[in-house]
Amino acid sequence: MGIPEAKGDPEECLQLRIHGDASLPALVYLPGLHGDWTLIPSFRVRVADRVRFVEFTYPRTLTWSLEEYARAVDDALAAHGIREGWLLAESFSSQVAWAMLGLARPQFAVSGLILAGGFVRHPLLRDVRLAKWIGGRVSLTWLTRFLFFYARVARFRHRHAPETAASIQEFIARRTELDRQAALHRLDLIAASDLWAVAQAVRVPVFALTGWLDPIVPWPLTFWLLRRHCRSLRATKVLWRADHNVLGTAPDDAARQVLVWMAHS
Repeated sequence: MGIPEAKGDPEECLQLRIHGDASLPALVYLPGLHGDWTLIPSFRVRVADRVRFVEFTYPRTLTWSLEEYARAVDDALAAHGIREGWLLAESFSSQVAWAMLGLARPQFAVSGLILAGGFVRHPLLRDVRLAKWIGGRVSLTWLTRFLFFYARVARFRHRHAPETAASIQEFIARRTELDRQAALHRLDLIAASDLWAVAQAVRVPVFALTGWLDPIVPWPLTFWLLRRHCRSLRATKVLWRADHNVLGTAPDDAARQVLVWMAHS
């Protein structure tokens, strides 16, 4: 099945960046609900020279299904000659990663999956629907005001990750009305998604990483469900100084843990 291309501005197409030598194992980062690579720089710096780091920014599509996201990523990796590696799936993109593992005739062979604040089926679907309801009623003006406040908080929140802190302005600049609509569409995809059949069938090693302060995807319930229903789950890890954005708020510990899992699986 062909994947529809985003129209117009090139920034509205799927974007991919590659860091590192082709001889290194590939680690493919799929972003959270925000849909871009603006919160991953500190983590990327800490895995440099150890992996070939591939990062994505999604188009601001209002129509793609999870399978279309998965096919688009699979096609992009193949187009760049990347045929095998690990998936590092953050939050929303855990759904894209499971969809990739469920593809018929994939071009990219997944060596292992690491969930970062991720899940199979969100354990609190009412919260997802509430977030969609609130997000649909907040004006772009109020969103912009909130983001300026967020930028101030981020200087403290990312104090252990200066590279991420430096990219906060780019993160804010990308938050347009179309971007907001795309995020709401992704919330709809989360609410409608149930990929337990894929999670139960996979044979590649699966790991789960999260921050202790995570009200968005509560890890006690998420980890309990994974242990019960995902036979390929190898290990889980909670980083106590981190929050939902575990890769950005605890990049040193997160990078260390990811590299250990990749090396011993």
